[in-house]
Amino acid sequence: MTVREVARDAYREGVPALLGSAVGGLLAGVVLSGMRAEFEAVPGLLVLVPALLATRGNVYGSLGARVATALHQGIIEPSLRERDERLGAAVAAAIGNGLLASAFAAVLAFLALRVLGGNPAPLWMLVSIALVAGVLSGVVLSFVVLAVVFAGYRHGYNPDTLVGPVVTTAGDVFGVAFLLLAVRVVLGVAG
Repeated sequence: MTVREVARDAYREGVPALLGSAVGGLLAGVVLSGMRAEFEAVPGLLVLVPALLATRGNVYGSLGARVATALHQGIIEPSLRERDERLGAAVAAAIGNGLLASAFAAVLAFLALRVLGGNPAPLWMLVSIALVAGVLSGVVLSFVVLAVVFAGYRHGYNPDTLVGPVVTTAGDVFGVAFLLLAVRVVLGVAG
């Protein structure tokens, strides 16, 4: 392949994903800007948001990279119809890692705010919100990652090019949306 062909393919694969990423980021920002009441109701939640969103991108980006590598090596087939233990284990590990990282971020945010003299929401509330949001976004992001990687691979795209922008954007959009839902659920249960 010539340099021109490589560049053309890179732009053909990357630009739509990056444009979608920009639109998704704006959508996540709109949802986040509408969460003022939730931020007031749960002191410390705003400190937790960047950590939770970064966790989604890192954990599920890693899942996408593992799946893309397995596709390139011929270890798995690009289909959700066939039951594959390795794929199931990778998804379960990603969701588990996401939940562990979410709980850790909530504990760390609580402790940091306490040390700095803040008055955060109770620890159980921050951890509960992080875990509920982690479960919901983990399940959805796992399916998004698999769908994007498999569809891209089947259509001749390099899944490694798609994973970064798509997972980051989906992580932001679903992360913020499920964070809002988690706050409302936990506050509803707490009374």
